Amino acid sequence: MASHTATILWHRNGAVFSDGKYSRGHVWKFDGGIEVPASSSPDVARPPLSVVEAVDPEEAVVAALASCHMLWFLALARKEGFVVDSYRDDPAGEMGKNAAGRTALVRITLTPRVAFTGERQPTQAEFEALHHEAHQQCYIANSLTSEVVIQPTLA
Repeated sequence: MASHTATILWHRNGAVFSDGKYSRGHVWKFDGGIEVPASSSPDVARPPLSVVEAVDPEEAVVAALASCHMLWFLALARKEGFVVDSYRDDPAGEMGKNAAGRTALVRITLTPRVAFTGERQPTQAEFEALHHEAHQQCYIANSLTSEVVIQPTLA
């Protein structure tokens, strides 16, 4: 099996640590060399302790799920002979209490809007089946305990 890694870097930069007023801003580094500014969610640590412009872990989980679902959907659509012209998703994660009473992403809703081109267009049933199979194959979805809702729209 493949191993997937990242480096997470945070520095105190001289801030007092014991009072809890240190920056939550940090950096994610990935193997391809890209660096992504990251922070706790502003809902968890109010600015200026968090960095509003940075990616927070909750957003990252939502984006990873949506990206994985999209990549599987595109592969499956191609295999079935469909030509996808565009794909847009505006996924949303909902925080709440899980079955153990702990705060968690309890629901993630994907709202993919997909446009096809060419002679072969999927029926609504084929379209929904592609999304169902993409969800079944998605590694991220298979790793989560959150409820995942998929509300696809043909564009």
